Amino acid sequence: MARAIAAALTPLKDGGATLDDEAFAPYVAYLRAGGVDGVLALGSTGEGILLDVDERKHALELFLAEPLPVIAHCGAQTTAATLELARHAAAAGAAGVAVIAPPYFALDDKALYGHLAAAADVCAPVPFYVYEFERVSGYAVPVRVVERLRGTAPNLAGLKVSDAPFAKVAPYLLEGLDVFVGAEALIGQGLAAGAAGAVSGVASALPEVVTEAVRAGDSTQAGEVRAHVERFPRHAALKAIVASRGVPVREDVRPPLRGLTDAERGELLSGL
Repeated sequence: MARAIAAALTPLKDGGATLDDEAFAPYVAYLRAGGVDGVLALGSTGEGILLDVDERKHALELFLAEPLPVIAHCGAQTTAATLELARHAAAAGAAGVAVIAPPYFALDDKALYGHLAAAADVCAPVPFYVYEFERVSGYAVPVRVVERLRGTAPNLAGLKVSDAPFAKVAPYLLEGLDVFVGAEALIGQGLAAGAAGAVSGVASALPEVVTEAVRAGDSTQAGEVRAHVERFPRHAALKAIVASRGVPVREDVRPPLRGLTDAERGELLSGL
């Protein structure tokens, strides 16, 4: 059965300066009630790249304390930090480890393979996922690098592919690997082509919308919701939606991300 995984938000407080430890349990309970099959913690939606290593370890432990499978995003700017996070995730009991191509410097095949292979190795035998997101990394993970990694990393389980349009997703639908679609508007197309499900930012705030999209194979509503949310500062917008549903998650985001104005909040919530 195709899986709906929430690309989870990270609860913060004090203007985004600190983790809001008390909010994790009710937030994960909300996601679980919305029907998702698990969470991806500390990815793009979870502001992971903006948190330091110790914060990411602590946040992951808070997610893992709740009864929902957790894939830990361990991608970081350096290989050293990525390996430290991946080792910790494996030891802490994560159901999987995901790593994005490090942003800023466009790595060549040799450097990128070395980075991903090292991360897969330190978390083995925990399932390892390549997190492909060209827009935020600044470059795509070549399919040939994934193919090479498959030949050397027995724990390579699949990919999260957040690219669009679908022509950028299709090459990663490799036989024997679980591929999760990140762009909500492409969920239906991805499932029809053999994707294993979706890892969705919309599911972080409206889990039932994405759960239904994955179960029905129809991503119309999920895509419309994503388009609406993208009109606003996305991280604060998703947190505002969660808060509007009675979950004690603040809108606080880690600077340089910004919060919503009162006018933006009103327009966001009235359009759902």
